[in-house]
Amino acid sequence: MIIINSILTSFLETRSNTEEICAPLQIEDYVIQPIVDVSPPKWHLGHTTWFFEEFILSKYVSGYKRFHPEYAFVFNSYYESVGKRVVRTNRGNLSRPTVSEVYEYRDYVTSHVQAFLEENDNDTITQLIEIGIHHEKQHQELLLTDIKFILGNNPLLPKYNETFTENIVSEERLEYIVMDEGIYDIGYQGDGFCYDNELGRHKVLLQEYAICNKMVTNKEYLDFIIDGGYQDSLLWHAEAWDWIQNENIHAPLYWHKIDGVYNQYTLQGLKDLNLSAPVTHISYYEAFAFSQWKGERLPTEFEWEAAQSLFKWGSRWEWTESAYLPYPNYSKAPGALGEYNGKFMVNQKVLRGGSVATSQEHTRPTYRNFFHPHLRWQFTGFRLVKQK
Repeated sequence: MIIINSILTSFLETRSNTEEICAPLQIEDYVIQPIVDVSPPKWHLGHTTWFFEEFILSKYVSGYKRFHPEYAFVFNSYYESVGKRVVRTNRGNLSRPTVSEVYEYRDYVTSHVQAFLEENDNDTITQLIEIGIHHEKQHQELLLTDIKFILGNNPLLPKYNETFTENIVSEERLEYIVMDEGIYDIGYQGDGFCYDNELGRHKVLLQEYAICNKMVTNKEYLDFIIDGGYQDSLLWHAEAWDWIQNENIHAPLYWHKIDGVYNQYTLQGLKDLNLSAPVTHISYYEAFAFSQWKGERLPTEFEWEAAQSLFKWGSRWEWTESAYLPYPNYSKAPGALGEYNGKFMVNQKVLRGGSVATSQEHTRPTYRNFFHPHLRWQFTGFRLVKQK
């Protein structure tokens, strides 16, 4: 019963935290979807609720009555085996259900899960609830980054709130940490929660390398821009060069040049560019081009994991040079939950660490995030490696 009490507390805190993130929003903010990668806040609220209804309540609660028969169609994301869903690009067209109805849906499902947990104690239920909790924590991060994109693309550049601190400056002296050639253990080991893509723990052989203890800063990236980094085709992958030309990319996302000086949109509104803060909202393409300009390279995810205890991380998701692929002996979960990670193991790059938008107790040194190389609406940055 102690385990159930713990998981119930975590569940209720997580549900509350999601709604706290949305508290500063105006009602008009809840439905906007500027691009396909950004989902409306209202949809996040519904989707994280549908997850518990679909995978727990509807399967394990005898006689459970769904809150609304069509909400599964509205709030399913990419689970093909579960059923049909609204096309991702159309999430912003859903004026109904209303925001108040979505909050009613949340309350309904939360109360039913709570009642269920208070009466049931088994490993299967605990594991499913734990997955649902961490799934919602992922969406809390997405909520913050999506809210920033929604507000950051409003010509008024409105503030989200006055307290969210994005630019955490490291006071450490820059140095490169030398890592010996050797065989290193990679992947999750322990009794706590992890995702299936962190498993098959295995060994990798790494050559000697030196990894920077600090992430690349706005000042360093500004030097790259001033030196013509976006105009030098020799620094870029071919498809990256096409991307910056076609999309007119010439600086990180949310940088605004006003009277010849760069400013940065933050969740506290438009601010002077903090030159000492780690650069953020960078694509893999841009991180790679900068590393070429610097004469260094990005770490592989294995180099990052082997060295992570020797530097501070967590303020930015960090691009690596690794493709998102399964580990040896990887086995995805059975049924629909098997669609959670494995189906995305193609054409994506691994990011490690976490960010200022990541919920507490959600990342680990073995956590593997993944995005397509051009995406940069998340709090993404990078650190460099020198080959010895």
